Amino acid sequence: MPTERIRQILAEVMVGDQDRFPERLCQVCADRLPISGAGLAFMTSAGHEGTIMATDGAAAVLEDLQQVLGEGPCVDAFRDGRPVLQPDLATTGFSRWPGFAEGALQAGVAAVFAFPLQVGAIRVGVLDLYRDSPGGLDSPQLSEALAFTEAAVTVLLHLQGKTPPGQLMHPRLAEVAESRREIHQATGMITIQAAVGLAEALLLLQAHAFGSERPLLEVAKDVVARRLRFGPEGDHHG
Repeated sequence: MPTERIRQILAEVMVGDQDRFPERLCQVCADRLPISGAGLAFMTSAGHEGTIMATDGAAAVLEDLQQVLGEGPCVDAFRDGRPVLQPDLATTGFSRWPGFAEGALQAGVAAVFAFPLQVGAIRVGVLDLYRDSPGGLDSPQLSEALAFTEAAVTVLLHLQGKTPPGQLMHPRLAEVAESRREIHQATGMITIQAAVGLAEALLLLQAHAFGSERPLLEVAKDVVARRLRFGPEGDHHG
């Protein structure tokens, strides 16, 4: 891995407000590679802890599906410590991740490339790249993706290194981890209310958040507090 390329990426990404470093990294990555978008997942031994950054709606759905279902390319990449490359999700995805593949394809994700963020045996997350049409990454493009992966490790370690005294993790990462519980709970409640599976329940939650132009976590909190209910026909009530 050419360290000079990683330095170039970091020089472009790590400027200005440090809380925006993950956003800049994902956006620059999406601009430099033949992909449609990118997501950065915070991972621990417990699984997908939440989305640090997603460049667009499809990338957000990609991360949320894996978080709620506990399956998908980023889950496998983190567990096995090696990239998972799926250039044609419709052809190969259903045999590995039936729930994830169905939801991701509905969201417009046709190809996924997941890269674990690790330093030695320590893993801190996954960089997910997606395409809205099938197709792989050639050798130079794969090298570029790996350079962004190394840069993403540096960005996350930098954020964690700036953790205020007395706190276990940076506030940005703590907020991401906290969102996991409420999104899980809301999705479970919708499966009962609307009589659907987990993947479809999450897509209903996502669709409502998108249609109302509100953050997913905010909508999930309304479901948990019973201010919002999804009926069996997909309708929802405040």
